[in-house]
Amino acid sequence: MVRLWGRSAARSPRRPSGPRTRPAPDRGRPLPARGPLDETPAEGRRKGLLASVRSRAGGRSLAGQVFLLQVVIVLLLVVAAVVALVLQVRYDSTQEARNRSVAVAEAFANAPGTREALDSPDPTAVLQPKAEAARRATGVDYVVVLNTHGIRYTHPRPDRIGKRFVGTFRPALAGKVVTEQVTGTIGPLVNAVVPIKDPGGKVVGLVSAGITTATVGGTADRQLPLVLITAAVALALSTFGTALVSRRLLRQTHGLGPDEMTRMYEHHDAVLHAVREGVIIVGGEGRLLLANDEAHRLLGLPQDAQGDRVLDLSLPPDTAELLESGRTATDEVHLVKDRLLAVNQRPTRLRGRPSGSVTTLRDSTELRALSGRAEEARERLDMLYDAGVGIGTSLDVTRTAEELAELAVPRFADYTTVDLYDGVLGGGQPEAVTRLRRTALSGVRADAPLYPVGERFRFVDTSPQARALKEGHALVEPRLDQAPGWRAQDLERSGQIVDFGIHSLIAVPLRAGALVLGVVCFWRSRGTEPFDAEELALAEELVARAAVSIDNARRYTREHGMAVTLQRSLLPRRLPEQSALDIAYRYLPAQAGVGGDWFDVLPLSGARVALVVGDVVGHGLHAAATMGRLRTAVHNFSALDLPPDELLGLLDELVARIDQDETADGDSAPVTGATCLYAVYDPVSRRCTVARAGHPPPAVVRPDGSVDFPDVPAGPPLGLGGLPFETAELELAEDSRLVLYTDGLVEDRAHDIEEGLELLRAALTGAGRSPEETCRAVLEARLPARPSDDVALLVARTRALGPDLVAEWEVPSDPQAVARVRAAVTRTLEGWGLAELSFGTELILSELVTNAIRYGGEPIRVRMLRDRSLICEVFDSSSTSPHLRYAAMTDEGGRGLFLVAQLAERWGTRYLPAGKVIWAAQPLP
Repeated sequence: MVRLWGRSAARSPRRPSGPRTRPAPDRGRPLPARGPLDETPAEGRRKGLLASVRSRAGGRSLAGQVFLLQVVIVLLLVVAAVVALVLQVRYDSTQEARNRSVAVAEAFANAPGTREALDSPDPTAVLQPKAEAARRATGVDYVVVLNTHGIRYTHPRPDRIGKRFVGTFRPALAGKVVTEQVTGTIGPLVNAVVPIKDPGGKVVGLVSAGITTATVGGTADRQLPLVLITAAVALALSTFGTALVSRRLLRQTHGLGPDEMTRMYEHHDAVLHAVREGVIIVGGEGRLLLANDEAHRLLGLPQDAQGDRVLDLSLPPDTAELLESGRTATDEVHLVKDRLLAVNQRPTRLRGRPSGSVTTLRDSTELRALSGRAEEARERLDMLYDAGVGIGTSLDVTRTAEELAELAVPRFADYTTVDLYDGVLGGGQPEAVTRLRRTALSGVRADAPLYPVGERFRFVDTSPQARALKEGHALVEPRLDQAPGWRAQDLERSGQIVDFGIHSLIAVPLRAGALVLGVVCFWRSRGTEPFDAEELALAEELVARAAVSIDNARRYTREHGMAVTLQRSLLPRRLPEQSALDIAYRYLPAQAGVGGDWFDVLPLSGARVALVVGDVVGHGLHAAATMGRLRTAVHNFSALDLPPDELLGLLDELVARIDQDETADGDSAPVTGATCLYAVYDPVSRRCTVARAGHPPPAVVRPDGSVDFPDVPAGPPLGLGGLPFETAELELAEDSRLVLYTDGLVEDRAHDIEEGLELLRAALTGAGRSPEETCRAVLEARLPARPSDDVALLVARTRALGPDLVAEWEVPSDPQAVARVRAAVTRTLEGWGLAELSFGTELILSELVTNAIRYGGEPIRVRMLRDRSLICEVFDSSSTSPHLRYAAMTDEGGRGLFLVAQLAERWGTRYLPAGKVIWAAQPLP
């Protein structure tokens, strides 16, 4: 900052550049030396002395340095005086105590009767009253008489009489007076020991007198606070006087230090005339006091203008009036010759009255032109930034195209159209031989005669759109009314477009790498200026950013379609026929895409049915493929008729092997989480065996409408390994509803699983009795508008196989019992109206019972069920499983199972904890 305070109107004799100017004439009043330009005397007075002292405490200015030096000198003098006074007081107190103690001791030693008392039989009785009287009379602290061995005859405290004196007394035995400073029980004191001599000069006793220094120096100590107060007042007065002197010095030096003052006066002119702004100082009478070289150049002032009135400098009237008035101005633009000058002016004040003004001038001629172009560039950058954050907010091709069209209107074009190949809209590859479809249209008016959204067409080869698609770069058609190639697309519509007022076009191909997805057209109707080269580059940049988002949406559409197709192919297309359960189901994918939730219904032997629900964490192709692998594995494992806990154990091992394989293959991701619930319902016993691996528990709706969540042991999720799974046995009354579901139904960001289960209970309580009504009621109550996770729901209403459809016999381990079994089977089949199946059934049971008797163990039972097929079961306690084989011509046996396989539709073995069951099913006629 240039400091001008305290300078006269006369310029320095030398400038760094430019011509010299003559000194100001006498009529020009010089600028008075003072503080900041806008400081008034009232404001200066408000600063106060305290602010002045604080401003000088830093010591940076010349006045501050003088102030600090004077304050330090005064402070040192006051401290030295106080210290000297304290030391003198202490010395005087010690000397006074020494003199008084010696005088008292000598007076008592030489007093009449003292020496004679030492020779008396009881010196204490004579001397103690005298010593105490002398102590009280003289003000000393004690007077003690000793013998030459240091034994006390007197003491202010009688209990110490007869004890040895603790001070120094031996020099006194030689006739000397002993004084010493000690610290006793009563504090610091001066002790004097004086000898008592007989007429011959022999020392026959000693007198000790002592007085504390506090007793002697009390008066001086009481005077010390007064001395300190006086010193503090002297320090304050000297500081105040120093501050007044330094304040006056500060005003005269303007707060500058010696180096700063020298540097300011050496470089003042260099800085003033080197700045790229004009600086003018005008006095209170409207006379020019100072103008730097830039001001001379911008205003065209003569070299001797300093001291003239600004109204006489041949300036434009408005500029001269502003400089002469001294009013405040901020960035006022004035035309001076061929320049646009930005003028800033502030008035100066001295001692409460106007004293002139300071004005700065900037040449803004080129800045105005640059600012216009900068504003256009800023608007384009803002539009490109908005394109980056506003285009591609969803992974929908159509919506992304609409976002591009909406962004460009009206900031860049009056109408914007986006035309894409049909294959792009479906997520496929664009094909140039196919037609384009108008995907998005945005404009300042809705009645423009452009192709509407949804219209399919093909551009003629001469149109700018077709040439842009073929050549792969943007084209501009500045005058549509003079473009026959464009008009050839549709003569009637082209004429309507021109008559509507659309006169200019930019066609930009939508390119994503080597793929051309379509074309974007920007149309201009308002104004007369056509699109130019800069706008063409902006259009290319804008479309290039949008093309990335549209291609991402296309890829997502393709992947999503593939995942949906894959998942639909993996989920059950229809439920198998069975009589044990009445089933309804729902599957709803998440809003973000296809997930890994799945379910299945698997008929088992003995009219039983298995229900399974699972969940694979994640979305997309990987989750759907993993779900398919698990569902296929469950199908295969269920064919072995395994209990639920053993089936989940095998599934857990499978997931662990999948994880190992996926981890070894760096391009694949492991199964990050999978859960499963497997339930087997037997309509004969109405029992349901359930096991779960990290899955939510099932819900049971009783026939009376009550809802509970059975306590099924929660095993670990699939793939962790190392922990067994447990089962739970549920006895379900007929017409109960078993509800299986995935966690997307009961758990989300707003509710934890405990709260979700209670909400599910409430939904099931008010649901209808049929499975379809139950599914509908649950989804209406629990499904959010935009689910973040897949939801799979399976509702099964139980049925029971009545006793009239079940026949069971105990068979002794005797070959003759086979005949009785055949007879009982024949009677049962005749009762069921299935007499025509008697022959085949007798053969099947004869072979199975004979094998059980021959190779199995007791007990042996036979059960026959009439369901959708006729089921024959033979139970024995052996775990040995029969195998089908071809018997040789010479073999007497080995053909029984072959015969069973030919007569039965299906047959197999089911293992139990205490044996096995061999079963065979025949179709009903």
